[in-house]
Amino acid sequence: MARLIVYYAHPGHKHSQANRAMAREARRVEGITFVDLYADYPRFDIDVDVEQQRLLDHDVVLFQFPVFWYSTPSLLKEWQDLVLEHGFAYGAGGDRLAGKTLMLAVTGAGPEEAYTEHGYQHHPLRAFLVPLQQTACLCEMRFTAPYVLYAALRAPSEGRVAPHVTGYRRLLEAIRDDRYDFDAAAGREVIEHDALPLREAN
Repeated sequence: MARLIVYYAHPGHKHSQANRAMAREARRVEGITFVDLYADYPRFDIDVDVEQQRLLDHDVVLFQFPVFWYSTPSLLKEWQDLVLEHGFAYGAGGDRLAGKTLMLAVTGAGPEEAYTEHGYQHHPLRAFLVPLQQTACLCEMRFTAPYVLYAALRAPSEGRVAPHVTGYRRLLEAIRDDRYDFDAAAGREVIEHDALPLREAN
């Protein structure tokens, strides 16, 4: 079994529908670690020693967050700035995360067609996640295609939250049980609930 930790970061958690439902379901998955960063660190007083040990104790690190202004919520960025220290995550002697996997579960307010050259975002969603991909690369971690919900603000009225949450649970369980095909996922731009690259259970 893979040791999976989910870091959830949403400053507007109580107003969220999609991310709140995803986080609630993730908490119910046995055998994984779930961390709500805004609940644990409301004053941004991140315990670096605790967080570094959490990273050492897990094989797969998954960040769940809504894309805010083409980036992560501010606390997740602060977490990266403090926890991924030189000498620990990168640089001379900084190979403690080498071989681990970084994955994202993100929601975007815009529809899928907005994240194209001719859409109003002008770039694919993955383009806005390149800093995290490069962070993984610098830390010698594997970066894989993100689990994505487009048009997240419309998703509740369109009945798309429930299947996305069900898919999220299947994703987390598959990672935990070593049934998630990271090699197949590497060839995709994004992963959606109805097309999870899973391997058959042994």
